[in-house]
Amino acid sequence: MGRLVPAVTRALDILELFLDGDGTLSAPEITRKLQLPRTTVHELVTTLAARNYLVAVADQPGRYRLGVRAYQLGSRYEEQLDLAAEGRQVARGVAETCDETVHVAILEGTDVIYIAKVDSTHAVRMVSAAGRRLPAHCTSVGKMLLASLPEREWERLFPDGRELTAMTANSITSPPELRRQLAAVRERGIAVEHRESNPDVTCVAAPVRDSAGQVVAALSISVPMIRWSEERHIELSELAAKGAVELSGRLGYRSAA
Repeated sequence: MGRLVPAVTRALDILELFLDGDGTLSAPEITRKLQLPRTTVHELVTTLAARNYLVAVADQPGRYRLGVRAYQLGSRYEEQLDLAAEGRQVARGVAETCDETVHVAILEGTDVIYIAKVDSTHAVRMVSAAGRRLPAHCTSVGKMLLASLPEREWERLFPDGRELTAMTANSITSPPELRRQLAAVRERGIAVEHRESNPDVTCVAAPVRDSAGQVVAALSISVPMIRWSEERHIELSELAAKGAVELSGRLGYRSAA
């Protein structure tokens, strides 16, 4: 973990003070609550106000409230929560159809974060949890999301010479090999992970698009190897694609067809 930046930490501490009370504060109150130098608080409040994270209260001189920029960030976060909520509903329907574990995940850097999960009812099933983070290249959802990245973003995340972390003996550790697989993912529209994050599990995933047609998430179905077969592969790939299309539709995406 990198070093925390004191000025940023203090600015965030100020913003978080507005979560309590009546939602307004003066600079002296902030100084007292955070035990910071008066000049430091003045500079931080001035900066936050200039960036519209704080705004002066019109009828209360010297007092501030949260500004429109804070609202915009909150609204964006709410949109992500909507994706998680819709994802859980769709994942539940997919899981009821196939009785396997279904995930919805998003990309953050070179990792995926699972934002929704519905379990299989089988005694033998994948052990995971919403909120878990895994290396994207080791998962089917990650491969699907990486396959949607523009070339410039790919080069930033996976510079030449970088060795990829292995989770199992089957994990991809070479960026060129990952590139080759991602090209196949783009061609098929389905990503497959064969015992690359868990030696006993195989997964298939399909892309989830927003109203603008951008890939914002992926939906996967995870199957223990004892229940995996080529027939099951075909069946679950079609089901994952159908679930992803449904979730995309809930997000406002309409295909050309």
